[in-house]
Amino acid sequence: QVQLAESGGGLVQAGGSLRLSCTASGRTFSSVAMGWFRQAPGKEREFVAAINRSGGWTSYADSVKGRFTISRDNAKNTVYLQMNSLKPEDTAVYYCAAKNSGMIATVPGGYNYWGQGTQVTVSS
Repeated sequence: QVQLAESGGGLVQAGGSLRLSCTASGRTFSSVAMGWFRQAPGKEREFVAAINRSGGWTSYADSVKGRFTISRDNAKNTVYLQMNSLKPEDTAVYYCAAKNSGMIATVPGGYNYWGQGTQVTVSS
């Protein structure tokens, strides 16, 4: 089992930055791949970014490429999502997820554990 807790969401103006954190407990953090997803009202949950267990491989949705950066600190059992140049369309609840295999996945069904989510609101 892996328990996940996100933090760092909030309200920011367009063009601003936020850094989300997700701290894991339970299973050895360095053995799981991690992902960030988001869900806006009335929309399906969508992939944002993912990182493999070592941190050597990352993947991003086209909509955030060049603006968001995923990273992890295995010593702190934490994965981060640095979000720069935020846009109103980035407004959503952001979820972190953990995957038993160390390989990256870009669909929600590929993940085994989920956090409760943190709200990100970008005002225009």
